Amino acid sequence: MQKEPILVVMAAGIGSRFGGVKQLASFGKNGECIIDYSLFDAYRAGFRRVVFIVNEKIYEDFRQKIGVHVEGRMEVRYAIQKLDKLPEGCAVPEGRQKPWGTGHAVMCCRELIDAPFAAINGDDFYGRDAFEKIYGFLSQPHQKGEYAMCGFLLKNTLSENGYVSRGVCTNDENGMLDSIVERTHIIGTCDGPMFTEDGSIYTRLPEDAPVSMNLWGFTPDFMEELCGRFPAFYRKAMETNPLKAEYFLPFVVNDTLKEGLSTVRVLGTDSKWYGVTYHDDVPFVQNAIARMTDGGEYPPALWP
Repeated sequence: MQKEPILVVMAAGIGSRFGGVKQLASFGKNGECIIDYSLFDAYRAGFRRVVFIVNEKIYEDFRQKIGVHVEGRMEVRYAIQKLDKLPEGCAVPEGRQKPWGTGHAVMCCRELIDAPFAAINGDDFYGRDAFEKIYGFLSQPHQKGEYAMCGFLLKNTLSENGYVSRGVCTNDENGMLDSIVERTHIIGTCDGPMFTEDGSIYTRLPEDAPVSMNLWGFTPDFMEELCGRFPAFYRKAMETNPLKAEYFLPFVVNDTLKEGLSTVRVLGTDSKWYGVTYHDDVPFVQNAIARMTDGGEYPPALWP
C-alpha cells in the first residue's frame, strides 16, 4: 500500500537580494509567514506529512514561528542543509558561502523520504489550486520516474521590482513536459516579458509560457537521480564557478527527460504566484494576501 505523500518545504535560502530571512517575514494580518499559507493550503488539499529543510542558523526561530503551528496537525520532520553535506569525494571549496541550490537542498532530506513527495520553495505563495492538483497527482499510483510539476503562466510570476529567474517549459500536445530552460534574468516590460543572457541583448518571451516555480511532484526514486548526478555537477562547478554554481532541481529533471528516464505531467494553473525576491515586493504581497483574506479565501487567523 502506498504511503501518504510528503510535502517537502525548502526553507534554507539566505535571501541575498531580499536583504533578510524571507522565510520568517510576516505577511498576514496576524503575522503569518508565506510558508504558513502554503501549509494551510497543503493541509486543506490533504497533506498530513511535512519535511522542512532549513539551515542551522534559523532552525530554532523557524520551529517556534512556523513549525509549532502544524506539529499537532501533521507529521513534522526537519532536515538541515549544510554546505558540507555532500556525496563522498566532494568537498566545500575554500571561500564558498553560498548554498548549493534547490537540488542539494532536497538531497539533504533523503533519509526522510519513503513516499511520493511534493517539493516547494518556502518563500513562494502558490495558492490552493496548485496544492490540490499536486496532491491529487501524488495520491495516485505511479511507476518509477513518473513525475509532475505545476505550470504557472510566466505573466503571473513576475516581480515589479527587478529581474527574476524562471524555468521556462516546453510541453507536448498531451500536456507532458518536453524540456526546461533556466532563464536567470527575466524582466517585465511594456512589450511583455523579456530575458537576457549577457545583460545587453533582450529577447521576448510569451506571456503565457508555462514556467516552473519549483512546485514538483516526485516518486521516491528521484532521490537516487539527485544524489547520483551531483558529483558530475560538482566536477564541472569546480572548473567553472566553484563559489557560486548551484545544483538546480529543473536541471536534474531536464537531464532525466533527455535520457528517457522520466516523464513529467504539467499540471497547469491560472493562479497568481506571489513571491518576495526583493524587499520592495513585501507590501505588494501583503496587500494581495489581505485581499484574499477579506474575500474569504483564508480566515483572518490561520492557526487559531
